[in-house]
Amino acid sequence: MQLSETNKVRLIWAAFILGALWLASLLGPVLMPFLVAMTLAYGLHPAVERLWRWRIPRPVGAALAIVLLSVVLVGIGSLIVSVLTSTLPQLQQQVPSLLAAMNSWLSAQAARLGLQTTFDLTSYKHLLTQSLSGDPERWASQILSTARTGGSTLLIVLGNLILIPVLTFYFLLDWRSLMQRSYSLVPLHRRDALQAFLGECDTILGRYVRGQVSVMLLLAAYYAIALALAGFQLALPIGVFTGLAVFVPYVGFGLGLLLALLAGALQFQSFYAIWAVAVVFGIGQLAESMVITPRLLGGQIGLHPLLVLFLLLAFGHLFGFVGVLLALPAGALLQVVVRHALAWYRESTLFLRG
Repeated sequence: MQLSETNKVRLIWAAFILGALWLASLLGPVLMPFLVAMTLAYGLHPAVERLWRWRIPRPVGAALAIVLLSVVLVGIGSLIVSVLTSTLPQLQQQVPSLLAAMNSWLSAQAARLGLQTTFDLTSYKHLLTQSLSGDPERWASQILSTARTGGSTLLIVLGNLILIPVLTFYFLLDWRSLMQRSYSLVPLHRRDALQAFLGECDTILGRYVRGQVSVMLLLAAYYAIALALAGFQLALPIGVFTGLAVFVPYVGFGLGLLLALLAGALQFQSFYAIWAVAVVFGIGQLAESMVITPRLLGGQIGLHPLLVLFLLLAFGHLFGFVGVLLALPAGALLQVVVRHALAWYRESTLFLRG
């Protein structure tokens, strides 16, 4: 079958895209800091441009934007640290009483079923007490041992923490020229179509980011207030962390749920903690999926749960934990690509005459 020139060009582009994807799968760890830096630069570029219009030099504006973002990320991390530092000492002290109450409840349930048995939780008590021991010397030795066995991984993480801000700074400085150079490589007769496509991608991604930030702030306020009304002493850090962590689907919600259950079990030492957490997080999940997300993100950006799981697994496999963070923004862009690809397919001779 003789291919037309148009189909030849399309096949060349398809081969180029497949080759780029194959290369990305091979160089995932190397490309990861560059992808993260480009994503951060894309998000911070409007702020840098606004500062530049206020007569603030571009290098200073880029540095300010990176510093402010770092402060926000450190603040989120400090929420986790505050919850752990408040919870672990209590857990270490109350492990014996918690296990004794669990032993009594299990024995009572077994007796109700007519089973004559006892539960020996002594070994579990010793293991948990030893694991949660607050001895700084033992923790320091464990950290040093982990650093020795996984030294290369530790160096990679530390290197990326230094490299990503530097890359982001240079991307912000040269963002406009990089876009102009890339645009100049596009064939002249394709520039209008590409500009419309990129404009649609920018609109979708901007709407997604703004909507996601609104969802995070609303859920952070809801979980903090709801847990406070339920009587949780750590309502503010747990609630704010849970709301902000929903940026990572399932993982963030699961971590917040686990922290709330742990804090509630230590504070109340009764089944009230389980019921309170179930009600608060159940209402929050229903409100997020049925009201908040559809209204703030809209149907055009909402991703099917199966697609969300696939994107999380795929990007996590390629780029690690950072890939999980980039999965949903990439999914929002992927919807635009798929929509244009399907429109081209329905207009092609393969669909009309096949």
